[in-house]
Amino acid sequence: MLKSQSYRYLWLVAGLACSLTAAEPVNLTVAKEAVLHYVESGDYERDLTAVSEQANQWIEQRVAQKGAEEKLGLVLDIDETSLLNLGHMREMDFGYVPALWDAWVAEGTAPAIKPVRRVFETARRLDVTVFFITGRKESDLPGTEKNLAAAGFGDYHVLLCKPANYPGPTAQFKASERHRLKKAGWTIIANIGDQQSDLDGGAAEKTFKLPNPFYRIQ
Repeated sequence: MLKSQSYRYLWLVAGLACSLTAAEPVNLTVAKEAVLHYVESGDYERDLTAVSEQANQWIEQRVAQKGAEEKLGLVLDIDETSLLNLGHMREMDFGYVPALWDAWVAEGTAPAIKPVRRVFETARRLDVTVFFITGRKESDLPGTEKNLAAAGFGDYHVLLCKPANYPGPTAQFKASERHRLKKAGWTIIANIGDQQSDLDGGAAEKTFKLPNPFYRIQ
């Protein structure tokens, strides 16, 4: 059986099983409305702020305990961690069209997630070096650099984008880059992301998971 036919067969079997044993899932329109209510009610902002305040407190505490020879670093993700792409997502009705996403990134107009920007500012005020590690493509580098500067994140050390020929998933890329920084002598005191896959793989003293009701990256 060809791979495409095999996948089609598995989907048919799964669909039949669901129809026999599972309740109907939440209607997609209702789910989207719930996401927008979460944002527009202010709950999303409050949850972002709560996690960011925890990160701020930890950075201040950890810097106070800094060893004389330690080089302290903060790792930040970009999308839905430092920059908010909600405007584009709403235009796409929460769909994903690669060419339009690339155009959005190139514009470099996504606003900052303000609670996380405050964490960034705390880190820089306390001389903690900031690294951005993102699943964005290397071809997205110019628009991303432009956007970070415009959104108030310009004072970072390096921006690491996923190479086009990277053989593994984004989570693996991010973990390997953190371990590379650790081997280079950096102590990553905090790693902040909106996906669990941003945080898996170690190499950071503490991790902080922001809410993301919009999508999930494995």
